[in-house]
Amino acid sequence: MLDFHIYDVFTDTPFTGNPLAIVEGADGLTDAQMQTMAKQFNLSETIFVQTPEDPAHTAKVRIFTPDAEIPFAGHPTIGCALHLAGDASRVTLEEVAGLVPVTIENGSAEFTAPRIPAPIGTTPTRAQFAAALGLPEEALGPHAPGAYEGGPAFLFAQLADLDALARARPTEPGYSDLMTAARIDDTGRSAVGLYLYAPGESSDLQARMFAPNDGIPEDPATGSATAILAAQLLANDALPQTGTTRLDVRQGIEVGRPSALRLSIDTNAGTITAIRVAGQAVKVAHGQIRVP
Repeated sequence: MLDFHIYDVFTDTPFTGNPLAIVEGADGLTDAQMQTMAKQFNLSETIFVQTPEDPAHTAKVRIFTPDAEIPFAGHPTIGCALHLAGDASRVTLEEVAGLVPVTIENGSAEFTAPRIPAPIGTTPTRAQFAAALGLPEEALGPHAPGAYEGGPAFLFAQLADLDALARARPTEPGYSDLMTAARIDDTGRSAVGLYLYAPGESSDLQARMFAPNDGIPEDPATGSATAILAAQLLANDALPQTGTTRLDVRQGIEVGRPSALRLSIDTNAGTITAIRVAGQAVKVAHGQIRVP
């Protein structure tokens, strides 16, 4: 039996935010065993804690959705870092996408994204995005849709307002057509999901993320996509040429799991130099799980 812990992430209020399972002592687990356990928890992600390759680092971690392993994810990074930190002010996690440094201050964790995101594949048309969401094309905002990868890959679309954001939902056959049109490369890989954002009322932005093909009908908070959003904003001239932009992002409102994320983006001469995402987490359960 292995110890596990359940945290609600990107919140300080139990039973809100994005639930996360943390499994400790995972060194001896196979990929298949970790995938089986992630499917058992059936949360958007489960993170498995292993001994680090470099003893100077805090832990090596593997992250699984119910259906697949992913190289990096935001809410597992935040939740796991706060769980492991103790009195430390800094945690370093070895993730598949690379080293992820996390700073801890006043109960909040802030990670630096392991990669600067880059455009990938072919971006579908505005009409394809609208059809995938069951919306008229005029419900999309002025930003051009985009496709970017920074570990995982996401499609991005701005919606005109919060009403359009609330009405959006994956609609077939448009959603499948959208994901097929957005193939990343000749291997047939596609984006993890579709990230939508609109101007917020109590925040700078309000967002939703759909990933039904990865077993996530709607994610209450998506730290990795929030980080990668920086590239989408840069491409649409929504960031200064040089400076630091800080944005409060709310997600999970439509699914009754309100989440709060803080996005910080450093730019220099029109190039992104660093991306950080911060949030809190609260423990709601612990127990033991049988090894499959």
